[in-house]
Amino acid sequence: MTELAARPAGQRGQRLTYLVKRLEMAERARMEEVLRPLGVTLHQYTALSILERRGGLSSAQLARRHVVSPQAMHQLVATMERDGLIERRPDESNRRILRAWLTEHGAEVLRSCHRVVDRLEERMLRALTPDEAAAFGQALERCLAALTEEPADGGGPP
Repeated sequence: MTELAARPAGQRGQRLTYLVKRLEMAERARMEEVLRPLGVTLHQYTALSILERRGGLSSAQLARRHVVSPQAMHQLVATMERDGLIERRPDESNRRILRAWLTEHGAEVLRSCHRVVDRLEERMLRALTPDEAAAFGQALERCLAALTEEPADGGGPP
């Protein structure tokens, strides 16, 4: 068996990395569609979700977690603050740092966003059994960890 034939692939022989990218692109497009009527962009939804789990982040910390540039996050934060989704307060130990928090309105909007995103995820997973869906989630987490965690021996990729 050749190395190419032994490599896991989709049913039509597509590389798994290609399928993951296509899934991400389809998921992003559908998320933008379901969030648009709520007046929220995908980037805003991501930032609000991060703040839901970890309020009080600075714009720089939020940018790192969101994987966007500090400049892009500055614009995003300014827009969300203007729209009343978040509020920023000075850090207690360094008044020059502004920390972002969800407002009541932001939390309410985020709950609505979660509901439509939940329905979208249900649609995506409808083709899988509950056991397959659970295994899919676990497999994605392990694959992500394999590409983002530092190897135990401290070495890089082979």
